Amino acid sequence: MKSLLKKLIPSSLLSAYHYYLARFAAFWYGHPSNKLIVIGITGTKGKTTTANFIWSVLNSNGLSCGLIGTANIRLGQEERMNKYHMTMPGRFVTQKLLREMVKKGCQYAVLEVTSEGVKQWRHQGINYDMAIFTNLTPEHLPSHGGSFEEYKKAKGIFFATLAERPSEERGSTQHSSANVRKYKIIKGIKIEKTIIANADSPHADYFLNFRADKKITYSVEGHANYIAKSINSTDVGVEFFVNPTVYKINILGAFNVYNAMPAVIVGYEAELGSEQIQKGLMSLKIIPGRMEKIEEGQDFTLLVDYAHEKESMTAVLNTAKELIQKNAKIIILLGAEGGGRDKAKRPIMGELSARMADYVIVSNVDPYEDDPKPILEDIATACENPPGGGDKVRGENLFVIEDRREGIQKALSLAKTGDVVLITGKGAEQSITIGGKSSPWDDRLVVREELKKVLEN
Repeated sequence: MKSLLKKLIPSSLLSAYHYYLARFAAFWYGHPSNKLIVIGITGTKGKTTTANFIWSVLNSNGLSCGLIGTANIRLGQEERMNKYHMTMPGRFVTQKLLREMVKKGCQYAVLEVTSEGVKQWRHQGINYDMAIFTNLTPEHLPSHGGSFEEYKKAKGIFFATLAERPSEERGSTQHSSANVRKYKIIKGIKIEKTIIANADSPHADYFLNFRADKKITYSVEGHANYIAKSINSTDVGVEFFVNPTVYKINILGAFNVYNAMPAVIVGYEAELGSEQIQKGLMSLKIIPGRMEKIEEGQDFTLLVDYAHEKESMTAVLNTAKELIQKNAKIIILLGAEGGGRDKAKRPIMGELSARMADYVIVSNVDPYEDDPKPILEDIATACENPPGGGDKVRGENLFVIEDRREGIQKALSLAKTGDVVLITGKGAEQSITIGGKSSPWDDRLVVREELKKVLEN
């Protein structure tokens, strides 16, 4: 019924509905974002990890911080899993959470911002002070008419809000950056509007062109205000240098340096010292469903990660290659979403997994209302004859198992001493949707349950 109504209602009317609903939600809860320093993070990958690093740097140093993101929601020290299956929950939910942050004495709020959320005006009614751009790769394009430019522009709309007046001060629905936003005064300090951007992205200049008081860049490869150098990845985390300071993180994968860099910058902007920033980075031991190690005493490495497209899958598999012991194997379970999500990524992920992993299990992620079989076959067929070699053979090193729990069981049954097992695609999501029906699900819990069975036998 909901999807039918969307088709019948004119898009302009639907857009206006979303916009005014967001404004009303902010009014209903008393515009709580005006009492917080609000940091918005957008990009294709890394938003959740970046948000959690920022939360940790601030919260570990007495600057109470809230967080609303794909995997988790934090109200200061309190953590909840995101049960809404949406990075940006409904407007009333978001405003209620922001009000809770204010009541709990939070000074900061970190929010992930998605192009789909912006398209539905979910960012409206939130007075952002800082906009962070992580990266941009082709994903979520079907919801933007298949256009990468429209996808980029949707994220740009969020950056434009830094130069707009808050919704309660505006008398129209115009969103011109010519309207200069009234500054917040938090604890007697004027909060300047700031853009932080990954200078290594070819799209950084687009986001840096939006109006702001400060524009700060970071890089691993080239020129920027903050540059990470001498990156060293180990089996317990990563260390890297920014100027003379060495920073360490407990999260696996050299790619996570990109996700830690905005937290370093935010720390400095909050007038924290390098030792305080280091303390904050090291305080973060787990990011739910992001390179999360599952330990039950097994003699192989087991990781649960959200990776669900080419770039994130490449990063996860490269990390597995760094961790793997001599003559050991990489085992990966992957899948893809239905429900009109990007179909083009399926064979790409299949080819990539076939080349970089030794065993591939293709299983359900969220088929939604779609038939799961064609989704799985799009991936599996690509595994059988990938460009550059690595052909997989069904029944030998390629397995198509529709039921995700059974797929996890198969992955664990293949694991030997020193192997690396990757369970990808869902991370810490709290549900799975099959045949249009949503059921409770958490990869981390299911993996632990099945791992214990393996170890008991």
